[in-house]
Amino acid sequence: MNASTLFPVIPPASEAGSELLNLMQTMGFKAKAASSQVARAPAAIKNRALLGLAALLRQNLPMLQAANQRDLDRAGAPGLAGPLLDRLKLGAKDIETVALGCEQLAAMPDVIGEIIGMKQQPSGIRVGQMRVPIGVFGMIYESRPNVTIEAASLAIKSGNACILRGGSEAIESNQALAALVQQALAGAGLPADAVQLVPTTDREAVGHLITMAQYVDLIIPRGGKGLIERISAGAKVPVIKHLDGNCHVYVDDPCDIAMAVKIADNAKTQKYSPCNATEGLLVARAVAEEFLPLIAAIYAAKGVEMRCDEAAAHILRAQAAIKLIANIVPAVEQDWYQEYLAPVISIKLVAGVDAAIAHINQYSSHHTDAIVTRDHMHAQRFLREVDSASVMVNASTRFADGFEFGLGAEIGISTDKFHARGPVGIEGLTSLKYVVLGQGEVRV
Repeated sequence: MNASTLFPVIPPASEAGSELLNLMQTMGFKAKAASSQVARAPAAIKNRALLGLAALLRQNLPMLQAANQRDLDRAGAPGLAGPLLDRLKLGAKDIETVALGCEQLAAMPDVIGEIIGMKQQPSGIRVGQMRVPIGVFGMIYESRPNVTIEAASLAIKSGNACILRGGSEAIESNQALAALVQQALAGAGLPADAVQLVPTTDREAVGHLITMAQYVDLIIPRGGKGLIERISAGAKVPVIKHLDGNCHVYVDDPCDIAMAVKIADNAKTQKYSPCNATEGLLVARAVAEEFLPLIAAIYAAKGVEMRCDEAAAHILRAQAAIKLIANIVPAVEQDWYQEYLAPVISIKLVAGVDAAIAHINQYSSHHTDAIVTRDHMHAQRFLREVDSASVMVNASTRFADGFEFGLGAEIGISTDKFHARGPVGIEGLTSLKYVVLGQGEVRV
């Protein structure tokens, strides 16, 4: 299928204000109409669309990679930074991951229509809650083209329609992927308009999308902090915010040092660009002399710059084996707040679990934070008291992901405290309404 036929790119210069408004309102109208059809679709039909999409992704691997290469070539010409190029890449492994995500979603129970908490009341009525789709959500995201499939597949499974607006740097990749989504929807007998990709790179389209309360029920921005703050400020519909990922690993006293080295390495270096990569390493003073030289040698070998407080830098510079490490630099206050998305990490020594929790709650973005410990009480305190969307014990922060959490896919990782928090999967795209069952009861 030729993606450009379904999603022709409309250059910004060709869009007068009224024409762009009409385009977005038409997309909204179509999405609203399609949402009612998807909402009542049986689970078997939605699963057929998901399995068909997984098959199409694998069958069209060369076409998808060719489209992605065109985006990479265009993005590389003006010198897009390495981490941003990394986010833009759509390799065979990435395509297989989203295909597996579609299959995982298809294998999961359908929560739509599920009734929970049904209780008999003194009046005789029974009251519970039913899980229903949100309706139409708008997704605004940057760089990562795999988000197109994650958003589309979750929309299908949760019985919602969606309007997707990816970054201009990934326009050809997103077109190719969205064309396959619409092909899978049509093949399963569902309306192709249930998933639409905004066909223009004009930024004014986003302004219209986030204010179309008559068509759109929820906005989900996924990208840099600046994007999310702008969307939140201008939206006239509810927003699920996915803010920056200033994640931490705290190495406790006592801990398994070998485990701590393994986790701190993976959490930082397995991939630098995701929001769940660790940006801050906190180390209990009692284990610092043993732990720090081991992890610093690994970081140095991988070219990771270590921005250390004075105590950590003193220990590292005193170790003869790592005197040649040139990438130990003094940390400043801003480093404790920083999301680097690069081979850079802040390192700070703390007195113990109390100080670690206090530091994380003050400086983190409340995304994902982990403790490495042998002390059960320290682990329980960390889980209860760290105010983050995902909190982990003896595991890498890189697991903070919808696929890894068994959600099939994720629409983003919410750092909000209401409706949805952490990786937003199927249930995060649903709402609960009260249902009442009676046998002729009337209120006295």
